[in-house]
Amino acid sequence: MGQDGTVNAGEIARLVDVGRAAVSNWRRRHEDFPRPVGGTASSPLFSLAEVQTWLRRNGKPFQLSAADRAWQEIRAAGDDLRLGELVADAGERLRGDVPGATGALGELVAERGPAMAFEELCARYFRAHSRGLDLTRDEVAGLMASLVCTEGTTVLDPACGVGTLLLAAGRVTALGQELSGPAARIAASRLELRGVPARVVAGDSLRTDAFDGGHADAVLCDPPFNERSWGFDELTGDPRWEYGMPPRGEPELAWVQHCLMKVRPGGTVAILMPPAAASRRPGRRIRGNLLRAGALLAVFGLGPGGPDLWLLRRPEPSAPPPSRILLGEYEGDLRAVEHAWSRFRSEPEAPGAVRIIDLLDEDVDLSPARAMSRRRDGELVREFTTATDRLRRVRLFAPGLEPLEGSAAPASTTVADLVAAGLVRIRHAPAGVPVGSGERPVLTARDLAVGRAPSGRTGPGEGSESDVVEVRAGDVVASPSGAVRVASVTSEGSVLGPSLTRYRVDPQRLDPEFLAGVLRTATARGPGMSSRVDPRRIRLPSLPLTEQRRYGAAMSELQVLADASREAAEAGQKLLRLGCEGLVAGHLGPR
Repeated sequence: MGQDGTVNAGEIARLVDVGRAAVSNWRRRHEDFPRPVGGTASSPLFSLAEVQTWLRRNGKPFQLSAADRAWQEIRAAGDDLRLGELVADAGERLRGDVPGATGALGELVAERGPAMAFEELCARYFRAHSRGLDLTRDEVAGLMASLVCTEGTTVLDPACGVGTLLLAAGRVTALGQELSGPAARIAASRLELRGVPARVVAGDSLRTDAFDGGHADAVLCDPPFNERSWGFDELTGDPRWEYGMPPRGEPELAWVQHCLMKVRPGGTVAILMPPAAASRRPGRRIRGNLLRAGALLAVFGLGPGGPDLWLLRRPEPSAPPPSRILLGEYEGDLRAVEHAWSRFRSEPEAPGAVRIIDLLDEDVDLSPARAMSRRRDGELVREFTTATDRLRRVRLFAPGLEPLEGSAAPASTTVADLVAAGLVRIRHAPAGVPVGSGERPVLTARDLAVGRAPSGRTGPGEGSESDVVEVRAGDVVASPSGAVRVASVTSEGSVLGPSLTRYRVDPQRLDPEFLAGVLRTATARGPGMSSRVDPRRIRLPSLPLTEQRRYGAAMSELQVLADASREAAEAGQKLLRLGCEGLVAGHLGPR
């Protein structure tokens, strides 16, 4: 690749704000389109310089940010097989471990600061290697940290990847170990640049524990699933297998016991597990021993196809084991997990609590779905009644719109024109807004999609006003997926999560609901279309403020209708599951 940056078809599409299909079409129709300089036949790479020249020659405007230039500078330094090492090198330059940042990387640092500059590069690396990196979702990381981490304590992640869980832990002393050397270096840089005291080591935690003899206050872990070569033959008789030798096909139960051994007595563990680990027959002996010892406290299902979250505690010799475990399924709103856990800690017989003795049968099946079928008399009926009431409260209506005869498209303007006139100001959230267990609320993309209050919390080193984007009531907030909302008072004082954009309008000259409706139209792309939209190029009708408010009110009603439809669908699915379960178990009968 020499010293020239390269781009793939998807990156070209994002530069020009078109779909990948358009780039494929250019390649077929234009003989002078640049030839691949690397990659594979199915995923070719093109010279960035040649692509830029071709775009200019053909009158196709494109935008290359400081982060884009720095990213291309890094990619030009080697091939994609070394990309993780190159990103790690950049992080160490920004930390000052090696000679500092120059060139495009230096320009990005001057613009964003070292921490946010590195997060921008990491975001691009994560996208480029999305299939090769197993990243924990930010909202799941924040949930895990909020359940077991306390400010000022020591937190260990023995499979820390690029540091997502340790960043979410907040103001703690972080210990991490990661099999991949480049990933471990990236994690160390992310933590140090965020001001988190940390020691991150490269290596295999199961075979060569870098923190042997130390006990953390809490452990967070998202281990590799279904890893067959985890060390079964070498680790037979290992003292960590206090609850039983993990079967060859149950590596996740090895990670569970490793985590319990690394936490102090009374300390807690939050670990993600494949759903099958709760019920596979080879692991039933270990599951039973965890229950008998009082080590396993809760199993939460985090949605269809997603992992389960296990909460564990290393038993204290003098403490009696609990008599119940909390089991539950939570689809969508992860705040419900925190609420359920908090209630269970104060009310051992709270909804979802299951007697441990009832689980110690031949299967020791801890699947939240199956456990819910064993709920106490009346509990299913109460949940069914609640879901029924929820469905009845949903009011669906036809939108109050009518056809216009002889209609013609009105005169229009662009968002860029509105910005120039001072009617709106745009700010994008940095790619690396930390989500953890801090004090400041974070509005996430999921919050925006379902229309709820901010559910995230800032992580360590939340930064100055230049690093975060604050939200106040009346701001229009948009995500690349097409979700757009006018912020309510419940979002006042929160900050934007990753990938979100804030439009702050002058309400005396521009109606925020009108702008939100226009943005929904512009950003709700169909399949195969680019998710990257230059907001300044979006066109909207030129209407007086009174008309904007009328149109904005209609657009707001359509959003209410869409929310009601989604809520009805969710309630219907829950009624389906509970109704069938209740009929089979004898809790419900046909009317």
